[in-house]
Amino acid sequence: MRSYYCTLQLLNMLGWLKPYAAFCFLRDFFETSERSQWGRFANYSEDKLEKLVSKESLHYEIICFHYYVQYHLHLQLSEASEYARKKGVILKGDLPIGVDRNSVDTWVYPNLFRMNTSTGAPPDYFDKNGQNWGFPTYNWEEMSKDNYGWWRARLTQMGKYFTAYRIDHILGFFRIWELPDHSVTGLVGKFRPSIPLSQEELEREGIWDFNRLSRPYIRQEILQEKFGSAWTFVATTFLNEYDKNCYEFKEDSSTEKKIVSKLKTSAESSLLLESEDKIRRSLFDLLQNIVLIRDPENPKDFYPRFNLEDTSSFQALEDHSKNVLKRLYYDYYFQRQENLWRQNALKTLPALLNSSEMLACGEDLGLIPSCVHPVMQELGLVGLRIQRMPNESDLEFGIPSKYSYMTVCAPSCHDCSTLRAWWEEDEERRHRFFKNVMESDELPPDQCVPEVAHYIIRQHIESPSMWAIFPLQDLLALKEEYTARPATEETINDPTNPKHYWRYRTHVTLESLNKDNELQTIIKDLVRWGGRSIPPEESQVEDAVSEKQQSVATGVKIHNPSESNGVSLKDPLAIL
Repeated sequence: MRSYYCTLQLLNMLGWLKPYAAFCFLRDFFETSERSQWGRFANYSEDKLEKLVSKESLHYEIICFHYYVQYHLHLQLSEASEYARKKGVILKGDLPIGVDRNSVDTWVYPNLFRMNTSTGAPPDYFDKNGQNWGFPTYNWEEMSKDNYGWWRARLTQMGKYFTAYRIDHILGFFRIWELPDHSVTGLVGKFRPSIPLSQEELEREGIWDFNRLSRPYIRQEILQEKFGSAWTFVATTFLNEYDKNCYEFKEDSSTEKKIVSKLKTSAESSLLLESEDKIRRSLFDLLQNIVLIRDPENPKDFYPRFNLEDTSSFQALEDHSKNVLKRLYYDYYFQRQENLWRQNALKTLPALLNSSEMLACGEDLGLIPSCVHPVMQELGLVGLRIQRMPNESDLEFGIPSKYSYMTVCAPSCHDCSTLRAWWEEDEERRHRFFKNVMESDELPPDQCVPEVAHYIIRQHIESPSMWAIFPLQDLLALKEEYTARPATEETINDPTNPKHYWRYRTHVTLESLNKDNELQTIIKDLVRWGGRSIPPEESQVEDAVSEKQQSVATGVKIHNPSESNGVSLKDPLAIL
């Protein structure tokens, strides 16, 4: 009975609980989260919601079940947070940058999202085709009308359980890599917001053939080179010849998703000797062989295609056009947007930071505009440093001893391969790291042996960073007996694959780790050598961190006592 009344009390306090429970019911009832299949419930309305969740509803008991589950999750997380704090540990939450396009948020607040778009990241060292995460971008203009209330509500709720939080892909609050929703890869996108290249601007520079530059450049010789003897089949199946030896995609093959669909349904494609994946990649290459991207909402605005110099479309241009487009490309990506992006972040981020007393940490990895770090410093945001992904363009590996105090440092995180997996996956970089960072002229071991792990972890613990956080997998690498599992199985998330499932489970029980005095001694010695501190078991601390379920924080560097976002920076931190 107590749980029932407490659930009703929670219901009255939380505006999100009713829509969430209704969403869960409808998802299960229709056996899909695709709300276009929900009949009259496809479009959300308050009236429909109240009827569905009312006591007179036939489904009221099922709705109440979802209330009940959320209530007990609230109790359990609150209890865990309080217990951890008593043990000298606080929890660090995670604020994802996006929401699923078939989520309760997009159902209730479709006006806050650009549902015809997809979010991702431009090409980089890890994926030359960029990343397409699949969720819609935000309608910042609409969100600003109530001072970003949707974001503030999320942070207010998180503040009930966490003392710090990580802002996933903080670059998204400056600008986001936006793709059409018909994209599969992350290559042909543009930054939003951004100042485009206008038709008038291009014409002043002597650029005028916009159809030539913004449509796929497909010539017979390109088809022959890419598909060999099968080029005629490809041309007949997917393309139209609109001029002699000049081709364009048929309407049923004019986007990446259409190509995928047609390949799956085309019986003739199985006759090709090449694999379906190879054909798809080659067709994508043709589709992406453009120089400018025309804005679908304003046809007189254009955006330079990322890495446009790599395209045969660009290479076929005369020298004047090449020189102009190279200059405008650099201007678009590295100059003209800086003030716009700075102002965008200064409008959006303070709304988050003022919503709670949690310490905010920004995940600032990737292609970093020059305005990002000054803004983070201005707002008191803690950055992230991963040694193999340095922020400095002239460095291959970060130098932990030179990290700023206002950073979290780590050898790896949930969004990349673990220390052991990275060591094994890239032989050339492993050799350079062993020689240039570890200063050894010998050949490096093929695997990340405990001595290597110890060296790297010690580097991070001794850094000036406020926090040194290590995934559990990296700490287990300190003992050989825990490295029997293949390193490739330790990665939690592959951000280049939007369909990757987070299914990592550690192969070591907590009970056995709790009894492993040798490993505990190794970690404690590292912490003490690094000048970090270990709190008494029952001490009350305000300053600590736990990087999700599989991460361990080794300690807070003792620094000038001060306070930031309500979190004391002088208190010690427990080892989990």
